[in-house]
Amino acid sequence: MRALHRLFAVFATGILLHSATALALAPATVELVQAPAWLERDGRSQPLTPGMELRNGDLVRTGPGARAYLMLAEGSRVKLGEAARFNLHNRSLHPEQSFRGALDIVAGAFRFTTGKLKKSVPRDLAIRVGTATIGIRGTDIWGKTDRDGDLVALIEGRIEITRAGQTTEMSQAMSYYDAPQGKDATVKSLDLETFARLVRQTDIVAGDGAATMRGTWKIVAGAADDQASALKIYDDARNAGFPARIRMTAAADAGRYEVLVGAYATAAEAEVAAARLKAATELKPRVAR
Repeated sequence: MRALHRLFAVFATGILLHSATALALAPATVELVQAPAWLERDGRSQPLTPGMELRNGDLVRTGPGARAYLMLAEGSRVKLGEAARFNLHNRSLHPEQSFRGALDIVAGAFRFTTGKLKKSVPRDLAIRVGTATIGIRGTDIWGKTDRDGDLVALIEGRIEITRAGQTTEMSQAMSYYDAPQGKDATVKSLDLETFARLVRQTDIVAGDGAATMRGTWKIVAGAADDQASALKIYDDARNAGFPARIRMTAAADAGRYEVLVGAYATAAEAEVAAARLKAATELKPRVAR
């Protein structure tokens, strides 16, 4: 497990990949977003958007009631719950062929699931959850870190967890590693009721109001007859964590603009997201197709 700690030490030194990585496939792509959520890159923050490609060093941050799904190039999926802070570290020239890097869960809950058809893909992957570092062996895990401590649940597969110089191997499905703040860690059995409660903190279900890459419904955050007013609506939505864009309407000669948000699979999903946007701003959004 020493290699895992070296891996994070290397990233801490600020060593960057060769510029040739710019030609490689993105190490991860945003799949679904239940706003509000943001991407922080090079000191700048922008709303998280389905289809957005993530780079080495990116920080994904989710707000209250939010969720986000990230698809790694090698086929694994990372699900983030609300109030999460997630750092992606990639050192692969071709991450779709052999992922080498680290996932750092700074705060909040996450779920990591290896693609069923991608379990044999070579990977040198470490996941850090608070004070615990996890070595992955093709698996499905759930974890969370907060002020009370760290928790890692093994749903399927095998993992090794290192914390405070102690290494624990886990291979029993439906068990969890409980590490309260300032106390020794213990491994316990995970019952179905607790499992369902944990999963609901990270999984997106129908009716949650998540945006997709190919939905046909959208939110009209507002409309304006001049650019300045349209930009005010645009800024309000984006500051609230919703990826707004401006579109000129059919009455473009009159200078009319619409500020749109998202792509949603159904009108019901868009309505839920619109209600969340309305609660976070002074905007009066409506749903359209």
